[in-house]
Amino acid sequence: MAELRTKTVALPAIVDLDALDTVRDKLIDAVEAGPVAVSGKAVERVSTNALIMLISAAETARRNNFAFQVADASAPMLSAIDRLGLSESFAGIVKG
Repeated sequence: MAELRTKTVALPAIVDLDALDTVRDKLIDAVEAGPVAVSGKAVERVSTNALIMLISAAETARRNNFAFQVADASAPMLSAIDRLGLSESFAGIVKG
């Protein structure tokens, strides 16, 4: 069986309510198809809802037996995760 390629989903600079639908659609497709790497390097501002959505996507990927990671999370993204008390939820998925 061929190894599945990791699908990369790049987050925009502003991940707010206006961006959620687009990001959600990309994540839904990705977590159903194979391993997922979410790039957070461009994030300047992120909403609480977006972070919760990433936790949910990670859980869906886990149930589908696929890897899920947030790679290169920006300082503002890491700060938001910490400030909202979500560090434990992201501990297993934030890389680099």
